Amino acid sequence: MKPATRKVGNNTLAVYTLWKREVVRFLRQKNRIVGALGTPFVFWLLIGSGVGRSFHAPNGQNYLIYFFPGMMLLILLFTAIFSTISIIEDRREGFLQAVLCAPISRGSIVVSKLLGGTTLGLLQSLIVYFLVLPMGIPFSLERFLGVVLTLALLGMAMTAVGYILAWPLDSVQGYHALMNLLLMPLWLLSGALFPAEGAYGWIKTLIFLNPLYYGLEMLRFWLSPYSSLDLGKLLMYFLITLLFFITMTALSIWVTDKVKVKHP
Repeated sequence: MKPATRKVGNNTLAVYTLWKREVVRFLRQKNRIVGALGTPFVFWLLIGSGVGRSFHAPNGQNYLIYFFPGMMLLILLFTAIFSTISIIEDRREGFLQAVLCAPISRGSIVVSKLLGGTTLGLLQSLIVYFLVLPMGIPFSLERFLGVVLTLALLGMAMTAVGYILAWPLDSVQGYHALMNLLLMPLWLLSGALFPAEGAYGWIKTLIFLNPLYYGLEMLRFWLSPYSSLDLGKLLMYFLITLLFFITMTALSIWVTDKVKVKHP
């Protein structure tokens, strides 16, 4: 076997093995399933029901329907957080050092982590999606495929953001601090809780600068019967989300290759 072919085979096997490890470990930790899936669902029910008719959603829609895409985005966020925390845990246990010494590329480590987090987030989001369909969420094969594609892009991008934050850290507490400082505001300023059009000027600017806003608007297009997004904007938002995903993935590979990890 040629060295180049052997190298590709090693990387492919490494991606599959590390991806499988992420999925199996998640399924064995029931508390992670409850936390990643239950917390956003409770947020959706409590906030959506509590706001009720106090909030005038666009086109007079029910606030629960308006908030639903934001809740699915929150599931991806929590899954990305729990998935990338394992980088710090693996470093403490010595597993990460063993993987770094293996004859595989650093990129395969990144890809396996991103695929693992995205797979878990996508599965949980789709479970909630099918549970909530009877509440008035429109469904067709085209809409379903649009939801899957959008969730996959957002899941990869958000897992990559969590990866970039977690890689240089050796403290779970430090990661949580960064998560509260960066990742949660990123979600809050995505338009998940309120439309950008009604926000104050500086908040509106921050929302439009937030790449998650464009992915969320795509998700809302597929999930809401009230979306006013035209096909031209949908294509533009898709390209912005795709660029966000590519940029974060490239940064993840760069961080893995260039930034020295702190060992316990």
